[in-house]
Amino acid sequence: MRRLVLILTLAFVPATAFVQSPRGSAPDWAAIEEETMRHFQALVRMDTTDPPGGEKPAADYVKQVLEQNGIPAQLFAVEPHRPNVLARLKGNGSKKPLLIMGHTDTVNVDPKKWSHPPFSADREGGYVYGRGTVDDKDNLVAGLMTMIMLKRLNVPLDRDVIFLAEAGEEGSVRYGIKFMADEHFPDIEAEFCYAEGGGASRENGKVKFVSVQTLEKIPRAIELTAKGVAGHGSVPLKTNPVAHLASAVGRVAEWKPPITINETTGAYFKRLAALSSPEAAERYRNLLSPDPKISGPADDWMLENEPRHSSMLRTSLSPTIIQGGYRVNVIPSEAKATIDVRVHPDEDPEKVLAQVRQVVNDPAIDVSWAARDVRPHGNSSLSTEAFKVLEANATKHYGTVTLPTMSTGATDMAYLRAKGVQCYGIGPAIDVEDGPKGFGAHSDQERILESELQRFVKFHYDIVADLARGTQNSRF
Repeated sequence: MRRLVLILTLAFVPATAFVQSPRGSAPDWAAIEEETMRHFQALVRMDTTDPPGGEKPAADYVKQVLEQNGIPAQLFAVEPHRPNVLARLKGNGSKKPLLIMGHTDTVNVDPKKWSHPPFSADREGGYVYGRGTVDDKDNLVAGLMTMIMLKRLNVPLDRDVIFLAEAGEEGSVRYGIKFMADEHFPDIEAEFCYAEGGGASRENGKVKFVSVQTLEKIPRAIELTAKGVAGHGSVPLKTNPVAHLASAVGRVAEWKPPITINETTGAYFKRLAALSSPEAAERYRNLLSPDPKISGPADDWMLENEPRHSSMLRTSLSPTIIQGGYRVNVIPSEAKATIDVRVHPDEDPEKVLAQVRQVVNDPAIDVSWAARDVRPHGNSSLSTEAFKVLEANATKHYGTVTLPTMSTGATDMAYLRAKGVQCYGIGPAIDVEDGPKGFGAHSDQERILESELQRFVKFHYDIVADLARGTQNSRF
C-alpha cells in the first residue's frame, strides 16, 4: 500500500527537466506556494508513524523531488525501511557549512479519534489537517523547498547548505540522528544548524513573539526501589515497601531544586517581560533576582500558574510510574517508582542523583538511574551570525522580537551540539489556543494554518539564504 501511495503521489510531480533561473532572480512565490502545498500534502498522506517506523516512502519521495531539481541526494540507513536523506548544495568554501533538518517520522495515531483522517491532509477553513502537520513535516517541506529555490535561483553561496531528512526522531534516534552523528558526521558536519524546536506564538490571530530554541534539558530517569518484608495485609508492617515508596515519591514531588539562570533563560525572561503587562513583567524580572526573597514568590506563582516557565528555571522531577503489589491482601516485598528527570544543562547529573538520595532519606529505598535514551549536552550562543539572522528575519516576516528558549523537552539537536555545532530550533506560527483545543502537535486533530505554513517557508528560505549566500549578496 505504501508503495502504491508513493507511486500515485509522484505521478503528480512534474517530470519536466530542471532549469535554473538567472543568478539573482527572486522566487516566484505564487508558484512556490502551490508547489509547497503539493509536496506538503503528499508527505502528510504517507503513514510514517514511529512506532513501528517506516520512513522509506517519504525518504524516497524527498530524494526524487531533490533529484528532479538537479540536487543529488543519498540515502543512509541502519535498516532499509528507515533511511535518512542527505543532500548538499556546494558553496565556495569561504565559510563553514550550514545544516538544515526535518524529520520524516511522526508519532502514532488512534484513527477513531480523528474527525479528519490522520493521513488525509484535508484542507478545511484555511487549515491542513493530519499527523505531522506541525511535527515535523512543516520543517521537512520548508527545508525541501529552500533547497529547491536555492538551486533554481542559482544563489551564490559562501557556505555549503546540507539538507538532512532524518528518520527516527520520535524515539528511535539510533535510526536517525544518532546514527548520522556517530557514523556519518563528516557528511553533516557544519558550523550552524537550523531544525525544529521553536516557532512563532500567535494569540487572537496576532504573532506575539518568535521563539528560537538554543539549548535543552537533558532527559534522565530515576528509579526508586523500596524493599521490605512480605506479609499478610491484615497485619500492618512498618517495613511495608508501598508505604515507604509513597512517602519517598511525595518528598521528591514536593522538592524544588534551586533556580539556575543561564544566557538563554536570562534573555528569555527579560525579553518576555518587555512584551508583558506590568504585573506579569514584574514577576518575570523578579525570577532573575539573586535574592530568594524576591525570586521565591515569583517562582511559586510560576509553579502554580505557568508550570512550563517553572520548569525552565531548574532541573525538574515528575513521578510518572508506580509499581507495587499483586493482590489486595498481600504486602509485597518490593515496590518501584520511576521519576522523569530533566536535568538543567548547567547541572551535574550525578550531583542531582545525590541530591535526590538526600531528599528521599530512607535506607529502605534504593535511588538509582533507570534505563533511558539519554541525550548529550551542549548549548548554542546568542552572539552568532546564525542567531542574528534569525532575529532580523523574525522582525521582517513576523514583525516581532525573538525569544531564545531552553526546551524542557528533547530534540535531535542535542547530538549535534555535543559535537560543537551551533543549533537553533525554529518553526511556523502556531495559535496558542490550538493546543488546549486538541489541535496541536501529537494531538488527535493536528493541524496547521496554510497561511502560516507558507509564511514559514518564506522565513526559512530567507534565513538560509541570508546566512549562506555569497558575501556580496548578504545583508549580514
